[in-house]
Amino acid sequence: MNEPSDSQPGTSLPNDIDTNVPHTARVWNYWLGGKDYFAVDRELGERIREFLPHVVDIARADRAFLVRAVTHLTREAGVRQFLDVGTGLPTANNTHEVAQAVAPESRIVYVDNDPLIMAHARALLVGTPEGSTNYIHADLHDPATVLESARASLDFIQPIALILLGVVEHIPDFDDARAIVSQLVGALPSGSYLVVAHDTNVVLGEKSDEAVRQWNESATPSITLRSPEQIARFFDGLEVLEPGVVSTALWRPEPAEVGTPAPVDAYCAVGRKP
Repeated sequence: MNEPSDSQPGTSLPNDIDTNVPHTARVWNYWLGGKDYFAVDRELGERIREFLPHVVDIARADRAFLVRAVTHLTREAGVRQFLDVGTGLPTANNTHEVAQAVAPESRIVYVDNDPLIMAHARALLVGTPEGSTNYIHADLHDPATVLESARASLDFIQPIALILLGVVEHIPDFDDARAIVSQLVGALPSGSYLVVAHDTNVVLGEKSDEAVRQWNESATPSITLRSPEQIARFFDGLEVLEPGVVSTALWRPEPAEVGTPAPVDAYCAVGRKP
């Protein structure tokens, strides 16, 4: 893997980036084999991976789930608009690439509050000429601003797929998390979809708990694990697609040559707004 320098991960940096504190987006980028991280991100990523090698499987399964979900929504459900909140740093198979490969006219809005991602906006903004790909610097904790900004690029009369992968877990209070998701979904028109992936401790139990404890001691933002039953509550009032709330590795996996994919400690679902 091409490793960046400890002071500059591939581009000029905004002044408000703290290079001394690991950050979710950059550690995740490291686990996915990207190049946009600092020494502190690599060190924490390695420490957690040594303790819990499973974490790399979670990262890869999350990205594979994104690809399968966006492909299904574009090809089978006819969705042409995507609001991807907490998008993270660009790697391979970003939402706009997947959607526009199926339907070039698709419109995608990315939302994140990490200044480093703002520095990489140009990488995210390369889409098809038929569609559009835009970036909003905003915070999930402020859904009103997310929605107001998204209206400049998306038609809130037509269905929109709201994508929340690995981001709701950064809201510690469950009631707050549900209220924020509900406000976002409530603004979407009928026929829209909610896509959520969220870390759990269902598969590895105490090992996942310990990995999160180490993370919360060293990095930002903090992570709160939730049960599949809690994750299902984000879909209250929606029509959850088969196979329901399952590990990300088990949501409509591609046919494998041998056996069934092993579950990972992140659960997901896709729901349609009636």
